Amino acid sequence: MRVPLTLTLIAVLSGCADSHRWSPQQNGSARITANDRVFVTTPADGEYGDNVYSGSGRNTTKLIYNAMSAKSRLVRIGGLAENFEDAVAQAQRADQDILIFPTILHWEDRATEWSMISEKVEVKVDVIRVQTGDVISSGIIKGSSGLATLGGDHPQDLLPEPVAEFVSSLF
Repeated sequence: MRVPLTLTLIAVLSGCADSHRWSPQQNGSARITANDRVFVTTPADGEYGDNVYSGSGRNTTKLIYNAMSAKSRLVRIGGLAENFEDAVAQAQRADQDILIFPTILHWEDRATEWSMISEKVEVKVDVIRVQTGDVISSGIIKGSSGLATLGGDHPQDLLPEPVAEFVSSLF
């Protein structure tokens, strides 16, 4: 009787767990210093099907900004970047050393508590030394919520841990 109950409890609790990770695609040998001026552009809002999640781009930028600000005082948020060239031009005009260019690849906000469909998020992040164009780092942050949420979860809630891991890898 204890074994089936224990297995059931383990299955339920594993459904509660969120999964998230930072998957580096390219890591250069260069690192960011606390004296580098860092410019974080704002990506277009995430979409899933016909749903556009208004404010998701700004939320993503703010999470990256907050994590970077814990390591450096010289962090700025840029405006919406239509594409990579636009982001580089913004950073150059602002006389910044480092460009962080996030792109929301997937943003899916679900009513997981009743639908049993997980929230999902996927954000590609490129980090560029503005003057040389050298790639310092590039990778993808992915997150998926557990199935047994108690409501109120959103894709941006899956980002803080992998964003902190990503930022730590830069210094």
